[in-house]
Amino acid sequence: MDNMNILIEPVLTEKTNDMREGEAKKYVFKVDPRANKVQIMGAVKELFNVQPISCNIVNVKSKPKMARTKSGMRYGKTTPWKKAIITLKAGDSIAAVEGV
Repeated sequence: MDNMNILIEPVLTEKTNDMREGEAKKYVFKVDPRANKVQIMGAVKELFNVQPISCNIVNVKSKPKMARTKSGMRYGKTTPWKKAIITLKAGDSIAAVEGV
């Protein structure tokens, strides 16, 4: 698997912004569902030139969704996805996510 295709996009929420503050910075990325921890850490190291310490992976389940239309209610689900929480060495940061 190519390193450019492993990391899909950063997850930017209030909770992830709080995780980036402090001594050991943690970054959250939406990743390819087929990627494992070793591949994700290698991709972060190669793309951003930082030293990741650890990687935690969470499979986010789909949620029920509903829409009201003229013809009645439509029911469905959101797409399940995989997220990775990357902990970096103290002093390292990813400028592309920080917005610097």
